[in-house]
Amino acid sequence: MPNDRRKALLIINRHARSGSAVPAEALERLRDGGIDLTDADPLDAPALIDSAPKAGFDCVIIGGGDGTLNRAAPALSRTELPLGILPLGTANDLARSLGIPPTPVEAAGIIVDGYHRPIDLGEVNGVPFFNVASIGFSADLARELTAEAKQRFGTLGYVLAAMRVLARVRPFTVKIDHDDTTEIVRTVQVSVGNGRHYGGGLTVDTEASPDDGLLHVYSLEVDHWWELVALVPALKRGTQGRWRKVRTFAATACTVETRRPRSVNTDGELTAHTPASFHVIPCAVDVYTPRA
Repeated sequence: MPNDRRKALLIINRHARSGSAVPAEALERLRDGGIDLTDADPLDAPALIDSAPKAGFDCVIIGGGDGTLNRAAPALSRTELPLGILPLGTANDLARSLGIPPTPVEAAGIIVDGYHRPIDLGEVNGVPFFNVASIGFSADLARELTAEAKQRFGTLGYVLAAMRVLARVRPFTVKIDHDDTTEIVRTVQVSVGNGRHYGGGLTVDTEASPDDGLLHVYSLEVDHWWELVALVPALKRGTQGRWRKVRTFAATACTVETRRPRSVNTDGELTAHTPASFHVIPCAVDVYTPRA
């Protein structure tokens, strides 16, 4: 009788908000569903993921938040093994974009079901990202939001950090090139989205999807901090493009230049600087998701 059990490389970030107490029921659900788990150290994740196919693994399962997935993205894009996600972070925006349930036990059921599909990655200056890359307010927020605050306050930590950053936000000049078009604008944030959700439940665009082959870009060209506050409901719905002071477009590639180097935030991590060259990598990673 053929062995239909799957062998999974299991990487859990114990420092993620819920990573220190992964529900035993979630791991049991995976084992009962025919998946044999081999624990791996998150610090060795890239090398272990790269060698997983030759080691006989059938899939990779990552328990953590968007930052954990972001750090594993380069290796995941180099292997053809499907990725299973156990959402254990603060925001879990990639899981939300893909319709993966927020509870680890239910998410484990999605992996057991076995359906997987390819999704895109965005890339900026050689750094891949799943959800969004931002310059300006969000990058300043990522610098302000400490790991301790995320662990202690969860989504509330984002709000507290955002209030501090709002007090000092100022517009800056950027040059955006895309589709043979050059635009020079004053903005407080440029966001380049690959997925639909980011920042703990904000939405890049109502039409954005992590498998549409496009980057969805918006620039918040407001003058005062209170205009950002007024924009929050639209940012949550993904309808900010209807505002007069918000520039939006979709493209497969674009570049963003600033007068002085500015940090680029990819999935909550500061990983690059301007000038920033963005492009989409279609069908880069296979992920276990709910069936359509």
